[in-house]
Amino acid sequence: MNFPILPNEFERVIRLSEYDLDYTELESQFKDLTKLAAKVTGTEISLVNLIDSFTQWSVATHGIDPLQMPREDSVCTYTIMGDEAFEVKGLAMDERFKDKFYVVDDPKLNYYFGIPLKDDKGFNLGALCVMDKEVKDLSAEKIELLKIIADEIVNRLRIILTVQQLKSSMKEMKHTNKKIAHDIRGPLGGIIGLAQIIKEQGDDNKLEEVLQFIQLIQKSGKSLLELADEILSDNFQEAKKQSINHQTDLNLTLLKEKISDMYQVQAKQKDVNLIVEIKGNNVEVPFHKNKLIQIFGNLISNAIKFTPSNGMVSVMMSLNEDAERKELLVNVKDTGKGLTKTQISEILEGKAKSQNGTGGETGYGFGLPLVKHLVDSMNGNLQIESELNEYSSFSVTLPV
Repeated sequence: MNFPILPNEFERVIRLSEYDLDYTELESQFKDLTKLAAKVTGTEISLVNLIDSFTQWSVATHGIDPLQMPREDSVCTYTIMGDEAFEVKGLAMDERFKDKFYVVDDPKLNYYFGIPLKDDKGFNLGALCVMDKEVKDLSAEKIELLKIIADEIVNRLRIILTVQQLKSSMKEMKHTNKKIAHDIRGPLGGIIGLAQIIKEQGDDNKLEEVLQFIQLIQKSGKSLLELADEILSDNFQEAKKQSINHQTDLNLTLLKEKISDMYQVQAKQKDVNLIVEIKGNNVEVPFHKNKLIQIFGNLISNAIKFTPSNGMVSVMMSLNEDAERKELLVNVKDTGKGLTKTQISEILEGKAKSQNGTGGETGYGFGLPLVKHLVDSMNGNLQIESELNEYSSFSVTLPV
């Protein structure tokens, strides 16, 4: 069966990645709204679902435990195809959904009503949906109330994004202030030191030496003046604005925990052994989150997808740090079907094609191009090694 894909799907998943969301930490943000949606419609279940390249994440739920599923199994995949609500009266009779686990097994759902979560740029990030065992007939008033709740969910996502930007802005300002102080100390220290030499030598100063000292003082003073001009210039202010992105602090220990929490479910569903390890000693050194979960999550989901049952996906992380920069190194390796040289070239060129997984999972063809896009945008590096029917290894190096 073919599953629906938006014509601008790649742009949509890029837009979702810009929110830089941690799907495991959103329950408290939307729990009240899922409860309200269920009460308004009189349904047993309500969910706020966000849909990325591979997965539907139920980030808040009412009447059912939080869950995640391959997006091809979700009804909300159809909801995000349009601008209006999507309704299914009789999931058990619909060819698209009658064999899904939530229809065949508990809770044996038979009714669905979903509203796309459209952000201010026109992208459907996911859906607010209500579900029930019994078919419902929602009035126009109830549907309008659901649309208002969906709008509030989008508003809160926008607030989350804004707060992240503000936090990042404050951190960037602190970083800029430290850099300015460091840049000023050099020439200012030179001026003070040269003046001290002239003072100490007193009458012993020779005219030529004094002139050389004065020239050096002028150089240092000019450096300070140029720095002041740069700080006051529109270009400097614009550069500060451009540097703002949506970041919060992580370290290797926290990153390992988040990856394990988020993707062990997918691995267990397919009976794949997911191992996440840290190499080196810099386990507590902080770095910015900045889309790391989106990058590595897509790589891990892709690895699980192309690894057969009883196979293994290993994630190795390390952090190199020196006085100038921090560099995060992550390797994701699987014991799956492998890649041809042509496929590797297509991935590195951002032209990866859709393929079905080893368990018949639908391939959408957007996960690896998104990874390549994000790594390139962060001035990172992606390397791929593979042997057909043996393994694939994706190594990412990122400045953080």
